[in-house]
Amino acid sequence: MAAKGSKGAVIAAIVGNTLVMLSKFAAAILTHSTAMMSEAIHTAADLLNQILLYIGIVRSAKNADPEFDYGYAAERYVWALISAVGIFFLGCGLSIFHGCESLFSEHHEVKDPTWAIIVLIFALIVEGWVLWVAVKAVLNQAEGKPFFNYMRTEADPATVAVVLEDAAACLGVIIAMVAITLTQVTGHAYWDAIGSITIGVLLGLIAIWLIYRNTQLLVGASVPPKLREQIRRIINANPAVEEIVDMKTRILDTETYRIKADIRFDGEALADKLRPQVEEAFEDIKSPEDLHKFAKEFADDVVELLADEIDAIEKKIQQEIPKARHMDLEAD
Repeated sequence: MAAKGSKGAVIAAIVGNTLVMLSKFAAAILTHSTAMMSEAIHTAADLLNQILLYIGIVRSAKNADPEFDYGYAAERYVWALISAVGIFFLGCGLSIFHGCESLFSEHHEVKDPTWAIIVLIFALIVEGWVLWVAVKAVLNQAEGKPFFNYMRTEADPATVAVVLEDAAACLGVIIAMVAITLTQVTGHAYWDAIGSITIGVLLGLIAIWLIYRNTQLLVGASVPPKLREQIRRIINANPAVEEIVDMKTRILDTETYRIKADIRFDGEALADKLRPQVEEAFEDIKSPEDLHKFAKEFADDVVELLADEIDAIEKKIQQEIPKARHMDLEAD
């Protein structure tokens, strides 16, 4: 479900940004506005990055095989990281460079801004629609969890990238409109250049956060702290558990968690569960051979009981945390 929602959001962003990019470049050429050119570059960078995100989503859907036992889902983090780097260098870098070049140029002049304003209004409508599609996808994935916390810790990085890019796009459009308006009202072209630099800084901040988040996921981030505590409570709630010796978790992808735990079981609690079988078997012990037979059967019963307890814990964890699909619980 999450992958489907993310794919829909990315496709909407690709379609919307293609239309907006073409209109912005046309307006930038007509008006000579650096803020408008930065917006066009911004949208072109967004489009390229969203194509990369789409590639990541498609490739991450490949089924597991002998070469990759856990599947390819984490590949979306690779493409999302490449996309974030692209935002930084293409969006942020070019916008700031273009703005600084115009700021220190003596011949920079913005022509009639009418077409620029019309295009920016059109862009705001389209970018706003794409942002709404992306936010709706995140809300569906979050299933009632706090929106911003879910975005920060659990959401699909492809959807997060679309939300942040389009939020920045909407804000960037407003910045460009303000910059162009101030340029026309004051007659000072440096406002246009400042608008371009501001848009670049905005993209840089978003890119840095996306790089940080995707790097975390590639390295192997643990599941959110609340879920770790929930897993601990489920394990400790089993009467046969004495303590959790060690527990490690990892986010394999946005829909799959891996849980590893070494558990020390309470021997007395296990013995109480086996007591009826022991008492029944004890009456049949008449010789050393009977004792040996009993010992073997008792050892098998202990192993089966431990397996049953571990299965019960795993089943309970999966009931409460469906994303916990790979679990490795062992008796210490």
